[in-house]
Amino acid sequence: MPDTPLPIPDTTERLPDDLTLAADRLFLSARTPQAWSDRPVPVETLHRLYDLVRLAPTAFNGSPARFVFLTTPGAKERLRPALSRGNQSKLTAGAIAIVAYDTRFFDHLPLLSPHYDPSPLFVDNPGLAESTALRNGTLQAGYLILAARLLGLDAGPMSGFDAAAVDAEFFPDGRLRSNILVALGHADSPPPRPRAPRLDASATVVIL
Repeated sequence: MPDTPLPIPDTTERLPDDLTLAADRLFLSARTPQAWSDRPVPVETLHRLYDLVRLAPTAFNGSPARFVFLTTPGAKERLRPALSRGNQSKLTAGAIAIVAYDTRFFDHLPLLSPHYDPSPLFVDNPGLAESTALRNGTLQAGYLILAARLLGLDAGPMSGFDAAAVDAEFFPDGRLRSNILVALGHADSPPPRPRAPRLDASATVVIL
């Protein structure tokens, strides 16, 4: 497959009219802010955000992600020492989500999967539990970004942080482990440059 970035196509022509607005908000016009406004994100919006995220699929409906929303200056400052230098300016966003995963997510499986309890698969298999929690918790972080965009928020994922430092500060009992951070709120200014190109399907997709 060629490794050549190609221009982004206009896919709206392939969508029914009633899906064009959603596609635009979720993918086509959505951008990751480079500078953030300090406009707050209401607590009610964060609840609505989670209510959307929790409905999206995970393996066995296990829902391993756990979310800590930092909304106050004091809470955000607790995170600052763990951030890479380039990410520290993003603390001005209305909220910062710490998306963690629960290493004991399977304790909830009898409730979440009442038709079939898969918890015995994980109880004595920490490696499987860890990989399942990480994979599906990451999936839920992606849902968080899309749900935020749907609700009119900007979202900016961050992986430049010291996970051990975040865990020591926010999850000292060791059960939860931080996975990714997501800045939530509103851009302070329009994007300073055009959207970077993406790889075309010919470089990334095989259909058999």
